[in-house]
Amino acid sequence: MPKRPLTQKEAYKAGTDHQFVDSIELGPWTSYSLLHDPKHMCFALSRYKFCAKVLEGKANVLEVGCGDAFGIPIVAQAVQRVVAVDPEDRLIRSNKKRLRGIKNIEFQRLDICEEVPKEIFAATFSVDVIEHLDAHLNGAFMRHQCECLHPDGICIVGTPNITAGKYATPRSRIEHINLKSHEALREQMGTYFKNVFMFSMNDEVVHTGFAPMAHYLFGVGMGLK
Repeated sequence: MPKRPLTQKEAYKAGTDHQFVDSIELGPWTSYSLLHDPKHMCFALSRYKFCAKVLEGKANVLEVGCGDAFGIPIVAQAVQRVVAVDPEDRLIRSNKKRLRGIKNIEFQRLDICEEVPKEIFAATFSVDVIEHLDAHLNGAFMRHQCECLHPDGICIVGTPNITAGKYATPRSRIEHINLKSHEALREQMGTYFKNVFMFSMNDEVVHTGFAPMAHYLFGVGMGLK
């Protein structure tokens, strides 16, 4: 005899009971977004989804400038292990506490512009980091990642497009002191990598269309020079 269909209450219980886990707090940056600009959370997660798709299956990946770690679980779901570094000690302490249940993420306090991680990684990536740096740190930012990257490794740098700067919020204009154009990001990454692939984003959509109209840029470098 075939099993009878579940009732509405039975189906709901079977489908949702396993989801009632202890709630996880949001980090400070993400909490600010939820309160003041919640749609930005969608954009941020889409950027991490792009990185996860490119890096899928990698054994060990370094995130440079992890912030409050909002998007890291998306990458951790696609790779074997993520080491996430940030110079802000209070963020690292918070991340370790809030995301302790995700076992393939390791948080370390490290400033990539001053230090080189001791491990060699299959890939490195940064999302919304380089635009916050003093321009003279561009070289150290890239060079130190390359020094801990496998010769055939992948480096992803994501940053807002300088052509979109005039549409940014006043807060973003204050913080974003090192914006890049499509051409500038390609040139910078081309100093260190044999192959550089450029992508653009508008909201959650990744494309290869007319670069000056893109709000966000991704440079993907492969093959160390």
